[in-house]
Amino acid sequence: MEKTKAGGLVVLLCVTLGLGSCARVSRSVGIGGEDLLATGLVGWQQIGGEQGNWQVEDGILSAQGQGGWLSTVRQYDDFELSLEFRVAREGNSGVFLRTPHRGDPAYVGMEIQIIHDRAEQWRDLNPNQYTGSIYGIQAPSERASKRANEWQTMTIRCKGPRVQVGLNGQEVVDTNTTYFRYRHEAHPGLTRRRGYIGLQDHGGGVEFRNIRVKPLTN
Repeated sequence: MEKTKAGGLVVLLCVTLGLGSCARVSRSVGIGGEDLLATGLVGWQQIGGEQGNWQVEDGILSAQGQGGWLSTVRQYDDFELSLEFRVAREGNSGVFLRTPHRGDPAYVGMEIQIIHDRAEQWRDLNPNQYTGSIYGIQAPSERASKRANEWQTMTIRCKGPRVQVGLNGQEVVDTNTTYFRYRHEAHPGLTRRRGYIGLQDHGGGVEFRNIRVKPLTN
C-alpha cells in the first residue's frame, strides 16, 4: 500500500512541478538502464597506460596505479549515467563524457570531477575542480561530497548541450554548454554531442561499482 501512495506522489510532483523537477527526483533514486559491470571488463577498453591495470572483483572496479583511462566500447550521445564511487584520502579521479580516444579526455570531451575534497593537498583548488564539477568549467552549487573511503553516488544526465549532475542525492550542476562559448577553444569537448564514457584513475586510489547507463532517445 505504501508503494501505491509513493507512486501517486511522484505523479503528482510531475504534474505540479514539471518534467525537469521530476527528472531530479528520479536521479536521486537511480536510473535503471544497462549494468556496465555485469560482465566485468567486457564492454570496456583501456586507453593508454600499461594494459591490465584495471580490474573487476566482486562487482567493484579498481585500478592499480595511473593506468591510462577506461573507456566504454560504445559511444553515446544523450544518456543518463549513475554510479557509486569510493575515493581514498589522496584520491583523484573523474568521469569522462562524450570524449574521443585521442587527446586529453578532460578537454576534448568533458570531465565530471571526483576527488577527495577535504584532502589537505587539494585545499587550494578552484571551485570548478571539486567533486561534481564539470572540470575547469562549472563549479558544483554546493559541496555535497562525503569523507574519504565512503561510498558515494553520482548521477549524470546529458541531453544535447544540457548537463546535469547529482551527487549523493543533491543536484549540484544544471547547466548548458553553450553558455561557455568563450571556453570552447580551450575545452573543445563542450561542443561535442557524441563520444565515449570513461573513468579516470589519476592516482591515490578510487573504486567504482553499480555503473548503469540509459540512452535517451527523445
